[in-house]
Amino acid sequence: MNPKVPVGKKIRSLRESKQMEIEVLAERAQLTVDQVKAIENDGPLPGLAPLIKIARVLGVRLGTFLDDQQSVGAVVSRASEERESVRFSNHAAEGHENMIYHSLSEGKDNRHLEPFVIDILPDKDPKFDLSTHEGEEFIYVLDGQVEINYGKNSYVLEKGDSIYYDSIVKHHVHGYNGQKARILAVVYTPI
Repeated sequence: MNPKVPVGKKIRSLRESKQMEIEVLAERAQLTVDQVKAIENDGPLPGLAPLIKIARVLGVRLGTFLDDQQSVGAVVSRASEERESVRFSNHAAEGHENMIYHSLSEGKDNRHLEPFVIDILPDKDPKFDLSTHEGEEFIYVLDGQVEINYGKNSYVLEKGDSIYYDSIVKHHVHGYNGQKARILAVVYTPI
């Protein structure tokens, strides 16, 4: 597996290139200064929602943090090639990394969709916080069982099941009963 993408360094570089103080970024993204500092220092990433909020404040697409190469035409992602990955704690209460995101759109310029294959790692004691951000999400279960907490509802999906939802509603995705799973997720976020 390729090394972890240095998301925090890219965010810091973008923020500094816009001559924006960390406090301003935190306030506009509705995050604490400590959260932004932890992200910029390449600490555990809490999930996509904070990155989406930071991307909106900085005026870039989410993918800007996940890759560097740009291609105007079609982008092919081959199963035989290693992909860079990003590890998230996915709002786990203890901050340990329990999700590995593999981008399927590395290098696609001006994309509006972010497709990922996500490995959900086993978690013996899953504790988490629900998150929210603008946009929509589509999830298709490739292997295992996944539980999605969405608003006041909870859905358990098995291999071959899918769900499509508005991500402005508080939600969380994790392996059912703390077991490992693999999903295809497509995230749309307006800029």
